[in-house]
Amino acid sequence: MHIPKSSMKRGIRSIALGAAAVMWLSTPQAAQAETLADALASAYNHSGLLDQNRALLRAADEDVAIAVSSLRPIINWSADITRSFGKSNTGGASVGIRQTDVNLGISASLLLYDFGRSNFQIDAAKETVLATRDALVSVEQQVLLRAVQAYMNVRRNGRFVTLRENNLRLIRQELRAARDRFEVGEVTRTDVALAEARLASARSGLALAQGDFQQSVEEFRAAVGRKPGNLTAPRLAPNLSGNPDAAKAVAVRKHPDMLKVQHDIAAAELNMQAADAAKKPRVSLVGRVGVAEEITDDNFNRTGSVGVEVTGPIYQGGQLTATKRKAQAQRDSLRAQLHIVRHQVMQNVGIAYAQLRAARAGVVASREEVRAARVAFRGVREEAKLGSRTTLDVLTAEQDLLDAEANLISAEADALIASYSVLSSIGELTAKDLRLNVQTYDPAAYYNLVKDAPIESSKQGKQLDRVLKALGKE
Repeated sequence: MHIPKSSMKRGIRSIALGAAAVMWLSTPQAAQAETLADALASAYNHSGLLDQNRALLRAADEDVAIAVSSLRPIINWSADITRSFGKSNTGGASVGIRQTDVNLGISASLLLYDFGRSNFQIDAAKETVLATRDALVSVEQQVLLRAVQAYMNVRRNGRFVTLRENNLRLIRQELRAARDRFEVGEVTRTDVALAEARLASARSGLALAQGDFQQSVEEFRAAVGRKPGNLTAPRLAPNLSGNPDAAKAVAVRKHPDMLKVQHDIAAAELNMQAADAAKKPRVSLVGRVGVAEEITDDNFNRTGSVGVEVTGPIYQGGQLTATKRKAQAQRDSLRAQLHIVRHQVMQNVGIAYAQLRAARAGVVASREEVRAARVAFRGVREEAKLGSRTTLDVLTAEQDLLDAEANLISAEADALIASYSVLSSIGELTAKDLRLNVQTYDPAAYYNLVKDAPIESSKQGKQLDRVLKALGKE
């Protein structure tokens, strides 16, 4: 059968394109290069834990608005319809009562003076907001440190897999060499069996390494919010001071855990003063306007009043004094907590620096170990070819080299994690300190919208409604 040349060319071209497509689909695509900064930025944007604590901060902001509202006019309305019925007897005459009344009323009150109780409560709420902001910073550090650990563990375990795969190929070569030498009588069956045993062990080690790698990928996905790409080696660890004592002094001043407890103590002291002021009188301006009409006739009543009202507790079953003692106990508890947190922060700095020094020393030692193990392995393998070394010697030297290379991989990962742990212990592991390419959360933005307790119909209230709708869509 004759095929036109043009049709043949089109057919060849289609086959070539199809083959190219199959080759492209079957070839693993190079994953996009990803830096540690990229992973940290993704973790910052993805974290549900950060979203949760931002919502808790907004709730604390609203407590300020609630406290401020006590100094604003309080206006209420009331309405009722009352049906009255009965019978009265006056001078021997019985008269039936059938009457329907409609009552409308508006009451207003404005706090004039309460010995500072409301102001104490407002200031306490503000201190709680500051404490919650510091708690949010502490959570941010936890999120970013977890991302660092996930990033380095993926790199560590991925390199372990590669190392195990290379080791497996090398042992297969050793096994083939042992079998060839056995065939010519240079080694015994024992040497072959040793190589076979080591091959089985290498396969097991590779399977374990692959399992660990998959676990680290899942941890990365949970911490960062997506699968890891082609993770590049971090170029430099953070620039850290080599003086742990100076770092401890910085941590005591600026670590968010320290700042949070300090604000909690201030809030507790203000709550004590508010509890003390609650035992004193309140002075309020009170006004009332009312309308009462009878539906069945033209009778009506219009009333209004305005005055100054002074109220104060006489006896409330010991509640007020118990409230003050409770606030004092909470203050004392927080002071003790500050003592604990201070020592904990200083301890964490010391431990982080000790781990960093040990990890860096481990990197130096592991590099030397790898260099020496590589030289020893090459030498033993050459000596085995000359018959002065056994197969067991070669396999042992190879295992020593494998262990040394694995130790170096772990030491390098541990050193970088330790450096970021130092930053976390000081209080400097934040998106701002690391200069991540993210839109950082502004904790004051929402507070500034709600601190004056705006109503829904006001300009601020409408802006708040738009903000809350946007948050609800995230």
